[in-house]
Amino acid sequence: MRAVSVDPDALVLTSLLWSTTATAIRAGEEAMLIDSPYFPDELELLPSVLSQSGFEASALLATHGDFDHLLGRLAFPELALGVAQETALRLRAEPGGAQRELRAADAEHYVHRPRPLSLGQVESLPVPGKLGLGEHELELHPTEGHTADGMAALAPWLGVLVCGDYLSDVEIPMISPGGSLVAYRATLARLEPLVAGAQTVVPGHGSPRDRDAALASLEQDGGYLDALERGEERPALPAGRDSMRQRAVHAENLRALG
Repeated sequence: MRAVSVDPDALVLTSLLWSTTATAIRAGEEAMLIDSPYFPDELELLPSVLSQSGFEASALLATHGDFDHLLGRLAFPELALGVAQETALRLRAEPGGAQRELRAADAEHYVHRPRPLSLGQVESLPVPGKLGLGEHELELHPTEGHTADGMAALAPWLGVLVCGDYLSDVEIPMISPGGSLVAYRATLARLEPLVAGAQTVVPGHGSPRDRDAALASLEQDGGYLDALERGEERPALPAGRDSMRQRAVHAENLRALG
């Protein structure tokens, strides 16, 4: 797991699997962890890494309901998990779904966990909306399209935008079950002014980006969605994202759109 400070009050931790990011945001004495790393040893180290950096997590947030973003509870079982209203509905409609997907991924990667995932107390948050942290407020913005649920969290006093599975430098747009091309386009349009006003953008998978790099990804993603809508089987993919895995994701996107 790699830890990078993008601001004195914002720390991004990147997992060794899928470059999954977790972002700690601090306001005064309070800190919140958004999303999670994947491997058990990363999760075991997470509390001490944050504490040593001066981040005492008092709350957890997940950008959406995919299992790899819900694992903060394994590191902080005493903390409630905040999610968007649509994510809370998704989790209730799919009881045990995240746990089953985690077990399947663990089996694929030969991972053994000391205990199973328990989501515990899930707090449904109104999105769009605001969430207090210390003397400041996080802005919560809806981000459907990749899935049927999702939210981005903006810390305006830091200029840090945590956008979930969008604007990645390692993944192309993925239309997962429940997502849609129309909703994905709407989310990109919604994210554009947020990115333009941010200093740092943290995707759910990949590296923290500056404003210009994130805006470039946003434009590239829009172009990819155009090619997807045209049904192109071999579209040009952005540099750094033209891999065998992302070609497979594109094939899955084509099948999803039928």
